[in-house]
Parts: sequence; C-alpha cells; structure tokens
Amino acid sequence: MTKTTKRALIGAGVLGSFLSMVFGIVTLAKAQTVTPQIATLMFVALIGLYFGFGILIIVYRLINRLD
Repeated sequence: MTKTTKRALIGAGVLGSFLSMVFGIVTLAKAQTVTPQIATLMFVALIGLYFGFGILIIVYRLINRLD
C-alpha cells in the first residue's frame, strides 16, 4: 500500500466511526431516551474527544521526529 492509500483508509475509518457515533446520538435523541440538552452535550463531548486525541496524535508524531 502506498502512503496516500494508508492515509485515506485511516481518514475513512475515523470519519466512519465519528459518523456512526453521531448516528447513535441522533437515534437516542429521536427515541427520547435522552433529552435534547443531553444530546447536545454528547455532541460537544464527542467533538472534544476527537479534537483532543487528534492533538495528542500530532504531538506524538512531532516528538517522534525529534529523536
């Protein structure tokens, strides 16, 4: 596999997992299992997790290049 193919597969996997979790949150909100406020909080937390782990991965890769 080429480098661009690997990156595309990783990007598709991340996007797929994010969208599946968003679908799950929407399903819970539609079924009225959670309130709209809790669903909004779940969206914010999900975005925060993906953003935070993205920053950690970038920092990890930059530190590995220093060695």
